[in-house]
Amino acid sequence: MSNKNYYAVLMAGGVGSRFWPVSTTNNPKQFHDMLGTGETLIQKTFARLNKFIPTENILILTNERYNDLVLEQLPAVKQEQVVLEPAMRNTAPCILYASLKIQKMNPDAVMIVAPSDHWIEDEAAFEKDVKACFTKCEEEAALCTLGIQPTFPNTGFGYIEFEKAATTSLKPVTQFREKPDLETAKSFLEQGNFLWNAGIFMWSVSTIVTAFKKHQSEQYDLFEKGMSCYNTNEEQAFIAENYPKAENISIDYAILERAETIYTLPATFDWNDLGTWGALYDKLDKDASENAVVNAGTVLEDAKGNMISAKKGKIVVVDGLEDYIIVDKDDVLLIYPKSKQQDIKSVRNQVSDTFGDQFA
Repeated sequence: MSNKNYYAVLMAGGVGSRFWPVSTTNNPKQFHDMLGTGETLIQKTFARLNKFIPTENILILTNERYNDLVLEQLPAVKQEQVVLEPAMRNTAPCILYASLKIQKMNPDAVMIVAPSDHWIEDEAAFEKDVKACFTKCEEEAALCTLGIQPTFPNTGFGYIEFEKAATTSLKPVTQFREKPDLETAKSFLEQGNFLWNAGIFMWSVSTIVTAFKKHQSEQYDLFEKGMSCYNTNEEQAFIAENYPKAENISIDYAILERAETIYTLPATFDWNDLGTWGALYDKLDKDASENAVVNAGTVLEDAKGNMISAKKGKIVVVDGLEDYIIVDKDDVLLIYPKSKQQDIKSVRNQVSDTFGDQFA
């Protein structure tokens, strides 16, 4: 049952460059059916939140260039629910902007800020965890985050350190830690009171707005000036003029690392940030030789551990390759070792520099 005070802000402005060539500047990964399920990542995320958050209370935060993609893929969403950034300024300014819009609609709102491109299997457990945080945020001026139990010493995520002695399910956060090197990541796992930071946050609008007022007074003053314009025809002109003046800073630096009352809930659901082809490979069903295939038809000989993605109806023949990423997308074919997947971002830049932006 949805609650009229529940709101969501879906972060859908990223480019997902490590998923090139499927994810491009003009059509990033959140708008693709990366898992071959018949639904794009943003459609899956929207449906997951829509189970307990009213349709009209879900805002989509994205770049101006993705406006049409959002409306096309989420037909239940009205134009006024699409919050457009006229400039890239990291996560703090857009979260403040969306929070002020929501506060003007409903001062009693509690909200979740969530990426639009994560994989979450147990949606009932996700809903239960989010609602537990919402209840906490309604009861006190707390900021909450969902932390993920680490399964290996990942150096690609930030970590949340919580009070070891905490006996409650929501644990007070001691500090947020930057992406560590391997040795540090191993020590985090050994200590047992560290979680991966999934970038899923919950708070009441009054708490987050007060936090900006206190810790980011310049940003607050800049956006607060537009209160009379928000949710009216004057909003676009105000944002076009003022948004580019905002400081380029993440919500982690701007608020979370400075705020006093933060709790983390160790998530009870499986989670994957689908940040790389390898992360996607881990989540897909495999054949007897550990090959994972999205959409393509395949003839495979002496092929093991490969990640293969192509358009529906495309036949891919592979012989003698092991642990490769094979992606066929329109004008680009990528055949690349899985062990070097972190370099795909720079390969994309190389292709862009050599052949033009339209391929990136």
